[in-house]
Amino acid sequence: MKFKRRLKFDNRVRFSKRMGVIYLFLLVVIGSLGVGYAVIRSNLQITGSAHVQNANWDIHFYNLQVTQGSATASTPASITATDTVTFGVTLANPGEFYEFTVDAVNGGTMNAELNSVSITPQLTPAQQEFLDLSVTYVSSGNPVAAGDLLLKNTTRRLKVRAAYKDGIDVSKYPETDQNYNVSITLNYVQANGSVSPSSFSNDSWATIAAAVAAGETSNYNVGDTKTVDMGSLGTHTLRIANKSTPSECSTQGFSGTACGFVLEFADVITEYKMNATTTNVGGWPASDMRSYVNSDIYNALPSELKSAIINTSVVSSHGSNDSANFTSTDKLYLLSTKEVWGKDGT
Repeated sequence: MKFKRRLKFDNRVRFSKRMGVIYLFLLVVIGSLGVGYAVIRSNLQITGSAHVQNANWDIHFYNLQVTQGSATASTPASITATDTVTFGVTLANPGEFYEFTVDAVNGGTMNAELNSVSITPQLTPAQQEFLDLSVTYVSSGNPVAAGDLLLKNTTRRLKVRAAYKDGIDVSKYPETDQNYNVSITLNYVQANGSVSPSSFSNDSWATIAAAVAAGETSNYNVGDTKTVDMGSLGTHTLRIANKSTPSECSTQGFSGTACGFVLEFADVITEYKMNATTTNVGGWPASDMRSYVNSDIYNALPSELKSAIINTSVVSSHGSNDSANFTSTDKLYLLSTKEVWGKDGT
C-alpha cells in the first residue's frame, strides 16, 4: 500500500624536495559557561505553593568513532575526563587525512547556543593553503558556527577532520617538516530565553525545535510546508498538521497522535506491505509496517529532526482476530483512514 508518515517533535618520511611531513597534535574542547541557579520554594498567598526546579548545565562529548583516513595516528582520538578530545597524527603525503565523529551532548535542562568557534593558534594564510582543519555537522556537512543551537536533552553529531590538501600548486607545500599544537574550542553558553523563529520553510530544524519547546510558534501555521532530504528515499514535503493540545490529550488512554505540534508528510514516500503475510493479528504494534516506519523511515530523517521528535502514545483499532484496541509508543505512525480519506473505513 502507499502510505504517508506523521511525526511529532581529532621516523619522518621525505617524499619531495619541497614538501614536508606535518605532525599535528589537536585538542578539540567544549568550553562551557557555568550558570548558577537557585531552587526557589515559597508560599504564595493567592496561588499557594510554587516550586521552580533546579537548572542543570551539562554539555559534553560522547560516542567518539574514528571513521576513516589514511594518516598515521600517533595518539588515537579519545575523550579525556575534562571533556576534551585529543589526538596526534602524522600527515606524510598530500591527500592524507584523519577523521572522526563525536556527539556534542546537551544532557542538562537548559538550551545551549554555540557562542564562538576558535582555533588557537590561528593558522596563517600560508598554512591554510596546505592544511585543512574543520568541524562540521554529520547530517548536513555544514561547518559549526556561532549561533547554532544545542537543545536540552539532545545531541548533534560532529565530524572533525585534519587533512593535508592535495591537488594544489607545489609551491604552496611546506619545504620542511611542520609541527602544530592546535586547539579548536567550541564555546557554548545558555541560549536566550526567547527563540526568534522566522518561517517554518526557512528555519533550521534546531530552531524549529527550540521554538516549539519555548511555545513560540506564532510564525508557524497549520499547512506550512518544508522540504526534507531523506537520502535514498528522496526529498519530500513535511506539513504542519496540528499546533493545539485539546483537553482530551490529558485523558488516560487517549491517543496523542493529534496532540501538540504535529508534522505530517504531504506526499507519498514509498510503498510497503503492512505485513509480509496476510494477517492483522496483533494490529499496528505487531505489524511489519510499524517496524519499517520507526526504523528505516525514521533513520532516513536528518539527525536534527530526529532528535526533536518525541515519543507518542498511539491508540490503534483492532481487527476481527483481536478484541480490544492497541496502544503503542512510536516516533512515527500512520495517518488514520479518516485523516487520509476524510471518513471512517476504507
